[in-house]
Amino acid sequence: MILPNNFKAEYNSIQEEIKAKAIEVLESGWYILGNELESFEEEFADYIGVKYCIGVGNGLDALFLSLKALGITTGDEVIVPSNTYIATVLVVSQVGAKPIFVEPEVGSHNLNPKLIEAKITSQTKAILPVHLYGLCANMPAIKKVAEKHKLYIVEDVAQAHGAKIDNQKAGSFGNTGAFSFYPTKNLGAYGDGGAITTNDSELAKEIKLLRNYGSSKKYYNDIIGYNSRLDEMQAAFLRVKLTYLDSWNQLRINSAQELKNQFSNEKWTWQTTPSNCQHIYHQLIACCKERDKTLDRLEKNGLKCLIHYPIPPYKSEAYKKMYTGHSYPIADSIAQTIFSLPLHGYMWEAK
Repeated sequence: MILPNNFKAEYNSIQEEIKAKAIEVLESGWYILGNELESFEEEFADYIGVKYCIGVGNGLDALFLSLKALGITTGDEVIVPSNTYIATVLVVSQVGAKPIFVEPEVGSHNLNPKLIEAKITSQTKAILPVHLYGLCANMPAIKKVAEKHKLYIVEDVAQAHGAKIDNQKAGSFGNTGAFSFYPTKNLGAYGDGGAITTNDSELAKEIKLLRNYGSSKKYYNDIIGYNSRLDEMQAAFLRVKLTYLDSWNQLRINSAQELKNQFSNEKWTWQTTPSNCQHIYHQLIACCKERDKTLDRLEKNGLKCLIHYPIPPYKSEAYKKMYTGHSYPIADSIAQTIFSLPLHGYMWEAK
């Protein structure tokens, strides 16, 4: 059975480096806000192509602290995709703002730039595009809308470590880029972790304060802050893994193409990739009408598939009362037909 992830194979390929890093951190006696985090922040900023990276506790915090640092608050509105994982929506509510759903493009499944302007009001303060499944949203078009209406952009890059548009990496287009290092991600920690990327020195300074109790010096608190810090051990592990990210992404790209070739005769609709984009295949997704029968057949043939995602956020128990009477047919259609094939860099060795 080929499963969606093979953590053991990935670990085996780098275990000596990981073990050496673990011992190095343990013997250093410094476990929070130390040299490993500073080094990772510098290396990841350089990899993404931005000036600053701030390590935080997880991907949700990366989104939350981005919105807080930008001053998004009660009474504001934030444009979000109607088709996304609910975390993108939760953070908008957590800062007191209102999520405003915009439908995706049918082919890419990402936020449709052509539909954004119709949802902008005097309360709109930001756009929160998601680079779903490892494919960048149309950031040049989204940026034009944002600049025209003087809106912030917070990129949700949780699934797109290394994805590109015209050789520019996801996480470098907006005011901030919010990353998750959850273990299943293309760049995954051995636990929770996240980071925020930006080219804005004042934003970087504010986020550093917010992640550490509002303090830049112990016991001196400048603002009301939070506790959300990427720890030294996870930063050390991520430093090792970052050196392999591009090659691991290429393995995913190769595996995705192999699967597409194997199932080329199926009446499935694949996520479309624009010619100027590099898809790094956090997920390989397809849509078909008879999904249940298809998943059952695939599992009997050794492929364990998943559904990303079965319920649009506006229909979840958390939000359905707020959006009673609203309709997002494209998000509904995707949720009813989508499935994700198992895909990781070591899948062929895992047979």
